[in-house]
Amino acid sequence: MAHRWKNDLTPNEVTPKGLWLNRRAMMAGLGAAAVTGAMPASRASAQALEPNTLEEISSYNNFYEFGWNKTDPADHAHAMVTSPWSISIDGMVDRPGTYTLEQLLEGLDIEERIYRFRCVEAWSMVVPWNGVELADVLAKAGVQSSARFVAFETTVQPDVMPGVRGRIIPFPYVEGLRLDEAQHPLTMLATGIYGDPMPKQNGAPIRLVVPWKYGFKSIKSIVRITLTDEQPPTTWNRLNAREYGFYSNVNPTVDHPRWSQASERKIGGGLFARRQDTLMFNGYEDQVASLYAGMDLREDY
Repeated sequence: MAHRWKNDLTPNEVTPKGLWLNRRAMMAGLGAAAVTGAMPASRASAQALEPNTLEEISSYNNFYEFGWNKTDPADHAHAMVTSPWSISIDGMVDRPGTYTLEQLLEGLDIEERIYRFRCVEAWSMVVPWNGVELADVLAKAGVQSSARFVAFETTVQPDVMPGVRGRIIPFPYVEGLRLDEAQHPLTMLATGIYGDPMPKQNGAPIRLVVPWKYGFKSIKSIVRITLTDEQPPTTWNRLNAREYGFYSNVNPTVDHPRWSQASERKIGGGLFARRQDTLMFNGYEDQVASLYAGMDLREDY
């Protein structure tokens, strides 16, 4: 197992559990944050973070398979079946098949990774994930030399996912990475947060985490992984390629067509908290910039 990652964040910088499960405080302050301007990241990170109430935590979240309203996941995610769980691994692998979650994790040490998390909507968090490196899981299936990309697919459980029946987004939700991105030691499959099993509304029982990319790349509740030699389709790129590129690396110099990406609002800063500067590759430039050497990051966004 690789485990070559070194953490530069401390537990003091972690977004409180309540604020990770619930973004109400952030959403309530968007209007105020828009007029307060940017501030240095060091000053912004020193602001106090205040956890949300239990009621807020249990009633506000995003998971479009359960609906578009923020209360929908709390109302419906509890009914999602997450045990037993299996993931099909197919395509350009030596050992294709359907693996139970226990088989995929067998022999791998679950570790904590404290990562920055940056949403394309220009808010951010610091989250202590628990999980394993994706590269170690892929190695169990035996990645073939002809593979170039990794495709992912989310579960679809229509009986308990009313959002799936709305057909606004084509389901199942799909995402993809280039193989070298997938095998990078920062890329992980998370099975929990804060030392507890992954909450259903956050992608139980296992989800992708790619900390230098915008959050929607970190697909939830994975049921299929495919190794391929062609760039796979991704949900938001299908819906609007102009706004959501395949790579979706955090880049403060490339704005979303409808808002700036130069700064972000860190969850937990309070209603009148000022914004902080967004870091290139979400602060992981030293580790991942070499993956994109020679690429035009304004063109390949």
